[in-house]
Amino acid sequence: RYLLFTFFVFQGLVPYVEAFDALLSGSVAEFVKHSKIIGDDVEKHVSRDNLALLEQIEMTVLLKPLSDKIQEIQNFREKNRGSKLFNHLSAVSESVAALGWVAVVPKPGPYVKEMNDAATFYTNRVLKEYKDNDKRHVEWVKSFLTIWTQLQAYIKEYHITGLSWNNSGPDASALSPGAPPLGGSCPPPPPPPGPPPAFADDPPQDETSVARSQLFADLNQGEGITRALRHVPDAQKTHKNPNLRSQSGSVNSPSKSHKSSPTSPNSPQQPRTPMLKLEGKKWRVEYQENVGDLVISETELKHVAYVFKCSSSMLQIQGKINSITIDSCHKLSLVFDNVVGIVEIINSRDVQIQVLNKVPTISVNKTEGCHIYLSEESLDCEIVSAKSSEVNILIPHDDDYKEYPIPEQFKTTWDGSKLVTEASEIVG
Repeated sequence: RYLLFTFFVFQGLVPYVEAFDALLSGSVAEFVKHSKIIGDDVEKHVSRDNLALLEQIEMTVLLKPLSDKIQEIQNFREKNRGSKLFNHLSAVSESVAALGWVAVVPKPGPYVKEMNDAATFYTNRVLKEYKDNDKRHVEWVKSFLTIWTQLQAYIKEYHITGLSWNNSGPDASALSPGAPPLGGSCPPPPPPPGPPPAFADDPPQDETSVARSQLFADLNQGEGITRALRHVPDAQKTHKNPNLRSQSGSVNSPSKSHKSSPTSPNSPQQPRTPMLKLEGKKWRVEYQENVGDLVISETELKHVAYVFKCSSSMLQIQGKINSITIDSCHKLSLVFDNVVGIVEIINSRDVQIQVLNKVPTISVNKTEGCHIYLSEESLDCEIVSAKSSEVNILIPHDDDYKEYPIPEQFKTTWDGSKLVTEASEIVG
C-alpha cells in the first residue's frame, strides 16, 4: 500500500487508479487467498505474481522491474518442472506476460485475452485433475481467471487504446530514491513482439533467451532478412562446375574421405538449429525445445503450419489458417484459433491440442498419448485415428471438460457377406 500512497501523492486519487486498486484488493486478493490455501509451490509462485502487479502501480524505473518480475515468475516454473503442482505454475507463468499490456498499443485488451487463453490451456488440466476430489483447486482456477477478465474490463474502461504517458510528469526519483527520472526524454518502450514481453533494457537471461530474441529480430526484418545473403555464381557451385568436384574429391568422394558420413551409425548426432519462420505459404516450426512462448500471429487463410521435432514446448497459432501438421513431436502443446482444412498429428508422443474456435477434421496417426480439447464451435469436428493409443477427446461440460477416450481395441466378425468391425466393449 505504500506504493499506492506514493503514487496518489503525485497523481491524485484519479478514477483509473481507484479502479486498479479495486482490482488488486478484489480479484487479486481473492486469488492470493486461494493460493495460500493450496500452499506449497503455488503459494511461493503467486507471491511473485502479486509483486509483479504492484510493480505496475509504481513504474518508477519504467518497465524494468516489471520485466524482471515476469522473468522471475517464469524461471520459477522452469526450475520446478517436477512439482506436483506444475500445471498451476504453468497457468500463472504462461499468462503473467499479460502485465506487459502497459507497453502494447493501440489495443492492449486483446493482448491480455491471448494470455488468458494461454492460461486456460493449463487451468483446464487443473480442473480435470482436481474437479472431483479437491474443490480448493477449482476455486483457485476461478479466482485466477477472474483477474485477467477484470483486467480486460479495466483496460476497456480506462486505457482502451493503450496506456497514456505523461512526458511532463514529476521526476520519478521523488517516488523511489535512486531511481532514474521519468522525464520527457524517456518515451514509452515499443510493444513486445510476442509473449512474454521483452524490453530493450533487459539483460539476456540465458543462451536460449538470446537465441529467441535474435530469432524474433530476424523475423521482424521482413523482406530485409535477405539483404545479408550473397549471390553465388555458377562457377563456385560444385554441382555446376566439374573442376570444383575434382579439387574437393575428399569431400565429395566417399572412397577418398577418412571422415565418417553424417548419416553413418557411428557419427555423432548433428545439432539442429531451432526454426520459426514463414517460407512462402508454410510456417516452419522445427527443433524447438523447452520453449513455452512460441507464437504465430501474422497468419493468412492460405498459410499452412508444419511443426517438426519440437519437444516440451507450447505453440499458439492465432487467426485462421489452412492446415496444421505436427510431425515427430514430444510433449508439445498446441493452441489455435481456426483451421479451415485439417490438423494432423503423426509420429508423436504426449501432445495436447486445444481448439479455441473451429476445425473440421483432426487426424491422429502413429501417435502415443494425445489429448484434444474441443470448443463448443468445434463439436462437429471429425476425428480420424489409426495406429495410435491413449487418444482422448475432451468435450466442454458445465464450465469444465469431460474426457472421452477413443477406443484402441476392436472386434471384427463375419456376418455372412462382409466383415463387421465395432469397438471392443472392454474399452468402455
